[in-house]
Amino acid sequence: MDTKAAIIALMSVWGVGVASCLPTAAEEPAIEDEGDADNPLLNKVWVQQGDSASPGTMQIFLADGTLVSDSCWETYRLSKWQQVSDTAISWEEDGMTINADISSLTADELVLSLKLGNDVVEQRFAPAEVPTVCPDMPR
Repeated sequence: MDTKAAIIALMSVWGVGVASCLPTAAEEPAIEDEGDADNPLLNKVWVQQGDSASPGTMQIFLADGTLVSDSCWETYRLSKWQQVSDTAISWEEDGMTINADISSLTADELVLSLKLGNDVVEQRFAPAEVPTVCPDMPR
């Protein structure tokens, strides 16, 4: 899945119709690179779990090095990310590098330990359920 496909998928979650402008070939399943198929982190919508997470907080680690971050309450963010090792990743956010250890990674769970200054913050993610729609925002 490339950046354009991720943004289209994200727009679909928001309820923005784009199907009329997609080519017919877009309906065919995407073929992943062989190296990417072995990495369950890539090209999947990971939704943050837990009571402290804002509704719909998600991360999408694309194979091209783009990180899509979003939630139901904030505007999406595109950042550069990299896999530093089998157990560590990093990305750029607001001019800072965020380093995180991958504490657990399976097809059904992602646990990151973010190194934020002197603190370590654990974030748990699960694959997004489809379909998902953000709740209405309070007025």
